[in-house]
Amino acid sequence: MATATVSRKPAADSAQRGRARAEVSQLQTFVWSGKDKRGQAMKGEYSAKNISLVKAELRRQGINPTAVKAKAKPLFGAAGKAIKARDVAVFSRQIAVMMQAGVPLVQGLDIIASGQNNVRMKNMLTSIKNDIEGGSTLYEALGKFPIQFDELFCNLVKAGESAGVLDTVLDTVATYKENIESLKGKIKKAMFYPAIVFAVAIIVSAILLIFVVPQFESVFKGFGADLPAFTQMIVAASRFMTSYWWAMLLITAGVIGGLIFLYKRSKSFAHLCARGVLKLPVVGQILHQSAIARFARTLGVTFRAGVPLVEALDSVAGATGSPVYNAAVKRIREDVAIGHQLQLAMRQAQLFPNMVVQMVAIGEESGALDKMLFKIAEFYEEEVNNAVDALSSLLEPFIMVIIGTLVGGMVIGMYLPIFKLAAVVG
Repeated sequence: MATATVSRKPAADSAQRGRARAEVSQLQTFVWSGKDKRGQAMKGEYSAKNISLVKAELRRQGINPTAVKAKAKPLFGAAGKAIKARDVAVFSRQIAVMMQAGVPLVQGLDIIASGQNNVRMKNMLTSIKNDIEGGSTLYEALGKFPIQFDELFCNLVKAGESAGVLDTVLDTVATYKENIESLKGKIKKAMFYPAIVFAVAIIVSAILLIFVVPQFESVFKGFGADLPAFTQMIVAASRFMTSYWWAMLLITAGVIGGLIFLYKRSKSFAHLCARGVLKLPVVGQILHQSAIARFARTLGVTFRAGVPLVEALDSVAGATGSPVYNAAVKRIREDVAIGHQLQLAMRQAQLFPNMVVQMVAIGEESGALDKMLFKIAEFYEEEVNNAVDALSSLLEPFIMVIIGTLVGGMVIGMYLPIFKLAAVVG
């Protein structure tokens, strides 16, 4: 019987999440107009399951509704945009500020939901508010949306509710989310700029090979002389691109799609790729520092919120942003669970610099582990910031050389026969 009870729990949780999603999808936005007790005209919007509930809510607020109708849906984007991590970070800061100002949780959620332009975000917050009004805790209400509110977020909220310091914890969570999103933005900036420039260089080269070089080739045929080897090589590449551009496009798309598929489906392949990227000269160092900063800040936030260290490490593993560090944190968690000190377990992982391990050791001995972890996070976030700026400065001349070599090389190759002809005529 015990086994049967355990096996039903995940199914019950899944059914509960399904019902929550169904409830959210049933919510509609209604446009209403009416008059208050003074006879003053008022209008607005309200999300509910039907018109009757909207009218009942308006009357409860002292408004006599004169017209209530469903809001017309736009032709495109009726379902709303996807809820992004930055949206969750903004929500965290908003609800933290409201709770610290003394606004009740339900009222705060209602205010934030009413100010949302994204339908999905609005419906999600309305569902959370309705659950709390029905007697659920904030932890339970957030748990119905595991994609937007991960295990770490929910565990921190649970710890804050248990200790009676939810407003303080929400403020900590908001700061954490903002710092993590800022760090992610810096990493994306470091990767995005060179990727775009290289993509533009490849597109320009392809255009030259497919459209420009064939025009020169028709001119070269009238020379009646042998073309330089470099020009012949460019002409051959142009003929190949002109004939098989579709095959190269399909192969490139297939290779990229296959690598993405393998990365998502195979843990060993993802680990291999991550380890290879971490060994790159400059980018690898930035990713190392980013993973350490995220590890330290996440562990510091969870530990300060009162989450036991072993449970905190469970949540931290997925927050490092690297499969290599993810696996290392899981090993650290296993070592701590059997009684090892955190600093010893980190040393055995052989990924963390000696300075980080020493600061953690001092934090453990002094009873100020959370403070030391925040110091580590601040230091490495600053290092990432400086490294991204340095990388941008370093890449600019390097990218110019590559673009000059690709595009300039083709231009020179096309003009070599003309120079040769001018020398013969001269």
